[in-house]
Amino acid sequence: MILILFGPPGAGKGTQAQILVERYNLKQLSTGDMLREAIKKGSDLGKEAKSIMDKGELVSDQIILSMIREKLENAEREGFIFDGFPRNLEQAKSLDEILNKLKLELDLVIEIIVEDDVLIRRIENRVRESKDARSDDNAEVLKNRLNVYHQSTEMIKPYYLEKNKLVQIDGMGSIEEVSNDIESHLSVKVKQ
Repeated sequence: MILILFGPPGAGKGTQAQILVERYNLKQLSTGDMLREAIKKGSDLGKEAKSIMDKGELVSDQIILSMIREKLENAEREGFIFDGFPRNLEQAKSLDEILNKLKLELDLVIEIIVEDDVLIRRIENRVRESKDARSDDNAEVLKNRLNVYHQSTEMIKPYYLEKNKLVQIDGMGSIEEVSNDIESHLSVKVKQ
């Protein structure tokens, strides 16, 4: 099973991805985690990514797609969940090309929908309550990331709607409610 989870920053993609990873034994491919790992290692890519991410901007498609291709080629299992990728139409089309070359198929794209003002409150709470707050966890950077999301990432919806792959989930409920909603869509997909 290959899934994409997308939605605005702070919508709960990471949390839901973890639930799906455990439930379906999937490998989570989070470009954000891959980039943060590179930053932690202090690699050239990591230094470049940190500078870009601290401004709330997105790392180039070329870097992201290279990381994704490498992870898929070297994976030991066939089940994956993309968390926060693709972020634009070109990435979506490039992902399809990569999957086709590897003889893999995307099963479902799950969009988690949350209102912007709720997202800002969630990020502010995460910063207050977490010892592990990220450098890009602040209201100003989040507002910039939301603008980028609305201008770029939302543009992939028609692409996946046309392919009959997109389902929309109300992300305003509890973690369990969102998870149950996702599960109901997946159980239909698994039976097909």
